[in-house]
Amino acid sequence: MPGLMDAVRRISSAAAERAGYLRRAVRGAGSERDEALLVAKTVVAAMAAWVLARYLLPPAVSTFAPFTALVALQATVYRSVRDCLQYVVAVAAGAALAATLAAVAGIHGWTFGLLTLIALCVGRIRRFGQQGSQVAIVAFFAFSSGQGQIDYIGHLVASVGIGALCGLAAHFVLAPARHTDHRQQAVTDLYSTIARRLEDLADTLEAGDPDRDHLRQWRRDWRSLSAECERIRHTIETEIENGRLNPRRSVSGAGEALPRAREAITVAERSMDHLRSMSRTLDYALESGELGNLPSTFRPRFSAVLRAVASAMEEIGQVSPTDPDVLTPEIDEAAAELDRVQRQERSAQDASPAVHTLQGTLITDAGRLLADLRSGRESLTRA
Repeated sequence: MPGLMDAVRRISSAAAERAGYLRRAVRGAGSERDEALLVAKTVVAAMAAWVLARYLLPPAVSTFAPFTALVALQATVYRSVRDCLQYVVAVAAGAALAATLAAVAGIHGWTFGLLTLIALCVGRIRRFGQQGSQVAIVAFFAFSSGQGQIDYIGHLVASVGIGALCGLAAHFVLAPARHTDHRQQAVTDLYSTIARRLEDLADTLEAGDPDRDHLRQWRRDWRSLSAECERIRHTIETEIENGRLNPRRSVSGAGEALPRAREAITVAERSMDHLRSMSRTLDYALESGELGNLPSTFRPRFSAVLRAVASAMEEIGQVSPTDPDVLTPEIDEAAAELDRVQRQERSAQDASPAVHTLQGTLITDAGRLLADLRSGRESLTRA
């Protein structure tokens, strides 16, 4: 009975999750609606392709039509056209190989082995992409079921053509939506989150008794934000691809906005490498007790550097193009403050070697962070 109750709970949870997914798809634009529309278009295209193939062609080849419709309906129009063309060419190559070998050498075990070898070699050609395996698969069908006969192969190619036309027609009638604004906003939200974490880090560094659990939570947060960077980068790359061959009108300036958003993600990833290092250093210093030995003047000044960096990160993450006249003074201010901190650290003679090492490590991480922000400023300005 407990096993049955667990199964019921899992089914109920899955049903609730699916219902929430559908509600989000109906409520507004987003990935859920895009996926739901893609599934609906795929169902309609596959059904239309199967009906047409059954009506026009022999039943032995009708299955190729809906299968091709599935291949022809990918997340973007460009990917759909590319994969569909690769599949059609792979089908034609496999069918041609089967027909040629059957006509020249006949239907035998050794000719089937030779066909397999040739088809596998041909399928490795880069032009076929991920559809290279279809050369051998279609060759098997044409050789075994069709006996290499031209009539069967002609019907097979016609079935594939019907599926391709149905799939691509569904995509062009209701093309995938454009999400340039959403991708830009995701980058803005990411930078705002990083800036808030920097402000919190500055507050914690100034506190007399920093919370170790808080520091360790930040280390986990940096890892999760790194994963979020990778996810956002993937969505931006998909959206850039979504602009190719898409009949929907693009948002004004999308050609510049998306590359800039991609470059901003690169800057964020590099910055978080240094922020993770900084948080790790502070965590170790808190555990060893060295954090409490930092000079009283070091903490507020280094915190000021972090706040200046946070302000610069906020500016970089804006949806509108970064204005160098606004961003440069913020980065220069942070760099000047870091120089003052570094001079003060060098002049402090009474600090222990461990404290000097801790200060030097934090200053080095901050310096590398600012160097990457300067480099990112230039690349974002060009973008």
